[in-house]
Amino acid sequence: MSDVKTSKLKTLGIRAASGLVLAAICGLPLYYGGWVLTAFILIVSTRVIYEWVRMSDPGAGKLAFILPIVCLFTVLGLAQYGLWQQTWSYILPFALFAYLEKQRRTGQSAAVWAGLGVLYVLLPSLAILWLRGDEVGVSADGFAKFIFIVIVVIAADSWAYLGGSTIGGPKLIPKVSPNKTWSGLISGFVFGSLFGALAAWIIGFSPIYGALLAVPVVVFAVLGDLLESVIKRYLNVKDSGGIIPGHGGLLDRIDSLMLIVVVAAALLLIWPNIWPMVGA
Repeated sequence: MSDVKTSKLKTLGIRAASGLVLAAICGLPLYYGGWVLTAFILIVSTRVIYEWVRMSDPGAGKLAFILPIVCLFTVLGLAQYGLWQQTWSYILPFALFAYLEKQRRTGQSAAVWAGLGVLYVLLPSLAILWLRGDEVGVSADGFAKFIFIVIVVIAADSWAYLGGSTIGGPKLIPKVSPNKTWSGLISGFVFGSLFGALAAWIIGFSPIYGALLAVPVVVFAVLGDLLESVIKRYLNVKDSGGIIPGHGGLLDRIDSLMLIVVVAAALLLIWPNIWPMVGA
């Protein structure tokens, strides 16, 4: 076996092991929901804020970290008490304040990233809380929704990496993400749909519908991944951090989830029946 293939298999093994550890860590908060999940999201999001600020503005002062964290605690606290509409009274002013403060100190470009950073972290955090809900246990509808998304995203991401590494071929968008290939994208779609069917069967609705429902999940997961690639390329950084072996930063690991949870929450608000009535 060539050194290149050995290296790729080793990297895949590290990624798989890291993914399993992350899944195990996330399991308990997702099971309980409510305040347990809120506390977990606060911890994760605080780290993501740290990575975002370090990535977008390496010389940032304490205010660049403190402001979004204060906003995060305020907004998630309101959400936990069911005050969803009031959260927007804080998100947009905080984002605007971050933008104006950064513009005053450093200029237009850095200000844009500061404002976007607040939205980039807060919106997925709120979406996860809303999707999961407060019911405890695996029978909770919110647990089923979120686990379906997670299973599809992890399957698509893992098989996209495996397919792209082993098959290779034409690059997807080399100027944005040099390592992504069409073979990886197709592998992600195929296995994302297959695991969507499996997840649907486990949850208790039609595997065919599960496979179809997995398609938009994979689409927005890929777009979320590409979005972070665009951001990192613009900021001239390879990884958002180095906390997770084989993945880089925490933001590098959850980038695929961050867009799809927001889209899923929006779709379910507009079109609740897109998710089947399990057990009805």
